Amino acid sequence: MPFVQIYLGTHLTAAHKKDISLAVHHSLEEHFHVPADDYFQVIHTMQPGDILYPSSFLDVPHTDNLLYIRITARGGRTVEQKQGLYKSIATRIAATTPVSIDDVVIILVENDLAGWSFGKGVAQYVK
Repeated sequence: MPFVQIYLGTHLTAAHKKDISLAVHHSLEEHFHVPADDYFQVIHTMQPGDILYPSSFLDVPHTDNLLYIRITARGGRTVEQKQGLYKSIATRIAATTPVSIDDVVIILVENDLAGWSFGKGVAQYVK
């Protein structure tokens, strides 16, 4: 039940967007055991100057290919699962797009089951 928001520059093509989206989704399937049809994402295409970042942070250099991935998911995953997810996403994106592993910034926001409604104004996972 993750909800993914991806913020990236206009210079990335529709094919790059799809590759990035699938990299995130397949990594969520593998590391968070998300079902294949649990695929809720929004891609925000940003104009030059709308994505702000330092040239380097924590000894990680950044370029104009930087993108932000914000994942909202229920809590309860281990640190190892989270680390595996981050590595998988960044590696897959770097392998299929012009975005380097250094330019993939991931923010994980956790909530509980009552924090989700998939329609009808109902929190479906609350019993």
